[in-house]
Amino acid sequence: MGGIAETIQEEMNCEEVFNIPIFGGIPVYESVVVTWIVMGVFLALCLILVRNLKVKNPGRKQVFLEFCVDWLYKFVGGMIGKEGSIYVPYLISVLIYIGFSNIIGVFGFKSPTKDLNVTIALALMSIILIEGATLIKKRPKRFLKGFMEPTPIMLPFNILEIGIRPLSLCMRLFGNVLGAFVVMTLIECVVPVVVPVAFSLYFDFFDGLIQAYVFVFLTSLFIKEGLED
Repeated sequence: MGGIAETIQEEMNCEEVFNIPIFGGIPVYESVVVTWIVMGVFLALCLILVRNLKVKNPGRKQVFLEFCVDWLYKFVGGMIGKEGSIYVPYLISVLIYIGFSNIIGVFGFKSPTKDLNVTIALALMSIILIEGATLIKKRPKRFLKGFMEPTPIMLPFNILEIGIRPLSLCMRLFGNVLGAFVVMTLIECVVPVVVPVAFSLYFDFFDGLIQAYVFVFLTSLFIKEGLED
């Protein structure tokens, strides 16, 4: 059990890859480097796939690309509704980033979502978007008045909810990704051959994509709730 605990602890620790020698030194951790790799891969795919686009007689590559983009817009747009359609591109970006980050372990990289700092940053961006969308929709007066609904006695609880939402988003994503790693580690110790491969495919692909969907779904749900009259 000591070896398992050490393995889990090592997985939770985010190693410093290199240091940028400015402002006294800026450490760059493994999760940041892997995030850059994810960004680089998708930037390269975008540059390759959008070349030679045609309005008439599009090729198979363009048809497939348009199908994927259209499906993503409908999928995420269906969660957030028409009023929140302006936020769909951001939510699609988050969905792709978290989904790919969760399955990148298959290629030998450490998932950025195993770093609590990454999940905290994602949760904070979501809560800023949620509250910002609500503020734009309802204007400052109605936005502030909403903290005293349905009765003024709910004011401290409504304010507390602003902190609870990002905490729940952060810990749910981090906990599920780390929990999958713990289960896989235990399975590998008990049955080191064949069985871990099947479970790895489940946790790295299916569960990883599910966690990306849950994060975006909850963010969309909170935005939709804030936009309602």
